[in-house]
Amino acid sequence: MASADSENPQDPQTAIPHAVKIIVAGGFGAGKTTLVGAVSEITPLSTEEVMTEAGYGIDDLAGVENKTTTTVALDFGRITINPDIVLYLFGAPGQDRFWFMWDELAEGALGAVVLADTRRLDTCFHAVDFFERRGVPFVVAVNRFEGATAYEMAEVREALDLSDGVPVLMVDARERESAKETLVCLVTHVIESRRPAMSG
Repeated sequence: MASADSENPQDPQTAIPHAVKIIVAGGFGAGKTTLVGAVSEITPLSTEEVMTEAGYGIDDLAGVENKTTTTVALDFGRITINPDIVLYLFGAPGQDRFWFMWDELAEGALGAVVLADTRRLDTCFHAVDFFERRGVPFVVAVNRFEGATAYEMAEVREALDLSDGVPVLMVDARERESAKETLVCLVTHVIESRRPAMSG
């Protein structure tokens, strides 16, 4: 928190808008709805629906066979990081059939959290590629589920072919403080990534 709080929001080198749109993305079942719900200071808007036969044979349930609900549009929450920065969180749906919504959701986003599920690490490839291609700063937050393989952060970085500049950290999407630390890390990363552009 100190890194974000120590920045002067009036400094043109680091200034970011007071209201910041953040995307929470990742694969199906990675914990996006859980993270938004855990950290939001308002009752989150959720479009979680009970899974029906319409998704059978389409949605990949390997590794998340017990999942019974799915986000069909978006999740929305809000959190105040410090007196100058309020984050508006938009959780993107994870299934392939809803990816068409991502372009609209990402419009105007200043940064993103990519949730990685080590049971199904490949399911966050699309999110990593999506934000890299659009030049949107992002962090990768590894949401380690019970019984999942405990990979080192360096192994996750290598598996996702991430540049050294992309922060990789652990998160427990159920815990407010852990989720908040992830968002503070993202805000700090956004500030750092904006410095060269603003000084040029």
